[in-house]
Amino acid sequence: MTFWEHVDVFRKGFVKCLIVWAVCSVVAFCFKDFLFSVLFAPSQSDFILYRGMCRLAEWIGVRSLCPGDFEVQFINIELASQFMIHLEVALIVGVLIAFPYLIIQLYGFVAPALYEREKKYSVSLIFYGILLFMLGVLLNYFVIFPFAFRFLSTYQVQEAVINQIALKSYISTLLVLSLLLGVLFEIPIVAYFLGKLGVITADQLKQYRKHAFVVLCILAAIITPTADVFTLLLVTLPLYCLYELSVVVVRHQQKDNTPLDSVE
Repeated sequence: MTFWEHVDVFRKGFVKCLIVWAVCSVVAFCFKDFLFSVLFAPSQSDFILYRGMCRLAEWIGVRSLCPGDFEVQFINIELASQFMIHLEVALIVGVLIAFPYLIIQLYGFVAPALYEREKKYSVSLIFYGILLFMLGVLLNYFVIFPFAFRFLSTYQVQEAVINQIALKSYISTLLVLSLLLGVLFEIPIVAYFLGKLGVITADQLKQYRKHAFVVLCILAAIITPTADVFTLLLVTLPLYCLYELSVVVVRHQQKDNTPLDSVE
């Protein structure tokens, strides 16, 4: 095809993606109660993580592990803020719902330019990339954000100062942390590409394990706004496991030793 024929194919695919995204966003917008019940679940004292900790406390006989009941008040100080937040969340959730279709459309556009071996690798990378991203988002939703929110929302310099959390602050913190954890969970995918390009080797990754652990601790400290060591470890340990997984991925890639632009 000519250049403009490629542009026309891309335009049609882009329009399809916009339509699917719009439909998914409208559906998410209509299910407001369910959508925000999911988003506000970590702010409730009966969240699954807190209930699990209480059951664990009863089982091992350490009652201090049970977080106990707590109550947080949310406020809104801008006239159109609630509607705009509803709209923004619906658009973001629409992207998440339509994400598999968007990836399929993108792959369908670039697939004709790939060799057979590259197609096989690209499909695997897309699958594992989406899987790792979702694992990062779920880890933040079920573990990291609840701990961070509970600590910050109940922390007081004096009892006279009452915490009232702004709606926009809560939603933006939850979404930003989810995005950051999802991106950081792509470490093995990045390591795979760097190994393919010859930038890093498995021996180098093993050699700089201690340095990587320190860097990951710093990243975890930046991501988690809490000051407790437990929450810091909750972020650091999964990231370090991903680093060790990167060592395995790069070592396997070196055994295969096939460059990205190989021709069958």
